Amino acid sequence: MPITAKILVFAGSIRTGAYSGKTADAAARELAVQGALVTRISLADYPLPIMDQDLEREQGVPENALRLARLFAGHDGVLIATPEYNGSIPPLLKNAIDWVSRVRKDGGRPVNPFDGKAAALCSSSTGHFAGIRAINHLRAVLVQLRMEVISPQVSVPQGKDAFDDNGDFREERLREGMRRLCTTLIERAGMLSVRNEL
Repeated sequence: MPITAKILVFAGSIRTGAYSGKTADAAARELAVQGALVTRISLADYPLPIMDQDLEREQGVPENALRLARLFAGHDGVLIATPEYNGSIPPLLKNAIDWVSRVRKDGGRPVNPFDGKAAALCSSSTGHFAGIRAINHLRAVLVQLRMEVISPQVSVPQGKDAFDDNGDFREERLREGMRRLCTTLIERAGMLSVRNEL
């Protein structure tokens, strides 16, 4: 019997009304409609210092990095919705990924939060290019961490006007793109399932 895919969903911004947050919400709803078990989190609940190997050596990996690593490890796939800052990934998101990548053990048990996990990416921006540069940089980072990033992606242009009052995409093109992305993520995550309940 195939597993029910567990998918972790979050945005790369914690700004009130962030388009990436709205995109993550839309993704979470669609994943749930398609039968996934969805965990929607906010990075605001996992504050972390700037990644610093001196700090890591002196104090160890922060507890919030361990908490995030456990979430990654306990899910079959991850969906990240990123904004674009100066043509690249926002520092909040990159810092969280960098800290989680430092988690090697949890309670003495080896753990690799990223390796072999399926990942889906979305982006958004206020302009016409829809955060495409950020999503490409994020893809490169996650591939480096040995995640399997699926090909379908959703990039949301003109974020201010992209959502209706219910938080759904106004354009059918975006709705269909999200359906396709979620279907692919669920299928791939199920095939690759290596979740570890930590």
